[in-house]
Amino acid sequence: MPVTQFAVTDTYEYLNGFGGYKESEAIQGTLPLAANSPQKCPYGLYNEKLSGTAFTAPRDENQQTWLYRILPSASHQNFQPVPSSSSQSLISPTPSFGTHFNAIPNQLRWDPFDFDKEVSWIHSLHLVAGAGDPTMKQGLGIYIYACGRSMPEKTAFYSADGDFLIVPQHGVLDIRTEFGKMLVRPNEICVIPRGIRYHVTLHNNEPARGYICELYQGHFKLPELGPIGSNGLANARDFQTPVADFIEDYENTEWTLYGKFGGNLFSAKQSHTPFDIVGWHGTYYPYKYDLGRFNPVGSISYDHPDPSIFTVLSAPSHPHGAGTAVLDFVIFPPRWLVAENTFRPPWYHRNTMSEFMGLIMGNYDAKGAGKGGFQPAGASLHNTMSGHGPDMQTFEKASTMDLPPQKVGEGSMAFMFESCLMVGVTEWGLKTCQKVQETYNAHSWEPLKVHFKRPESSHGVSNGAKKATT
Repeated sequence: MPVTQFAVTDTYEYLNGFGGYKESEAIQGTLPLAANSPQKCPYGLYNEKLSGTAFTAPRDENQQTWLYRILPSASHQNFQPVPSSSSQSLISPTPSFGTHFNAIPNQLRWDPFDFDKEVSWIHSLHLVAGAGDPTMKQGLGIYIYACGRSMPEKTAFYSADGDFLIVPQHGVLDIRTEFGKMLVRPNEICVIPRGIRYHVTLHNNEPARGYICELYQGHFKLPELGPIGSNGLANARDFQTPVADFIEDYENTEWTLYGKFGGNLFSAKQSHTPFDIVGWHGTYYPYKYDLGRFNPVGSISYDHPDPSIFTVLSAPSHPHGAGTAVLDFVIFPPRWLVAENTFRPPWYHRNTMSEFMGLIMGNYDAKGAGKGGFQPAGASLHNTMSGHGPDMQTFEKASTMDLPPQKVGEGSMAFMFESCLMVGVTEWGLKTCQKVQETYNAHSWEPLKVHFKRPESSHGVSNGAKKATT
């Protein structure tokens, strides 16, 4: 079956389908009929609108949701900056525009990032790389998270800076959002859009680690399929959105709300839970997806197609032209390779796009594994126009091997955050984490051998001279 066989069963209920108008109510009759703002909402609830786009965005891009809740989200004390000494501070605040991102052309690879078993979700967010500025709603930020504790009870977190695309590598995340609950396991992803409050509990208190790409501009879409047709890649029906689920906690209680705003962390106290939405309807909501359901396509004759055929989600960058993305989320799933007389691994490449790769499990077919190689929980960054491709061992093997049909990627899942932007690296990602492999090039490409042999009958010619024939 084309689904992941997870060790942990997900018992939560979901609404199926990517995008589109959805509705859910935890108590029947919560949602008013026809009207969005009746004089009195059912059951004495407040109505609140959550806008993920401008009101006047085109209909097929417009993302708005109506919430029916016990108390509005505006009911809280003033936000205060969280001191850097706090256990809930951000490790690497998002830099202001271009200030602290080191844009370098070197190919980079990181060893697996360590767990920090003493911290919870918020404090575990390490900004590794990125581009742009969240205050201008331009660009993206790439994080590693590695936490050993659940968020404290009666706390919630949100980011006003962008949509979180979360890619777990180890450990199960039990996420309560304002819209309902999601269980997100390794080989699943989830997207929590800008502004939505949530709380992260670690399943069975097992440490969790993974990758996050925060999208500062726009929202994710499914890629266009073109000649592939109406089905394939990530099918819309396989995405799952939580159903309404709420807490009644609004008497003699205190909650702490943490907000990431302009890359800095703030907190505010409130006398009620933020998880009090009894019903909702609209087009702006969190969702998750099992990467095992991805339906890959590829060559069934010869040659190696572009890796864009492995795109799961795409966030277009309209100023950069049609078909160009501020972020494409791409995976390299288990698949058959059958191309004849073809170099089957990814080819050598210089790209106008930047490519940040991570490995959830297993081995990646273009790179060696093991210590000093490309390992689960590690990462690599091949920036704009920086050459990359298979390492020497992979090239030598793939150039001489027999070519029967071959299944690759079993028990493996590599992914890529690809962006049209030049991605810079933070000081933490470049030095503080102490995970950069200084011998990456020496290990991967410097050992490549010259195989060129001039034909015996050929002769050097100048430009415009008649070429020698053999």
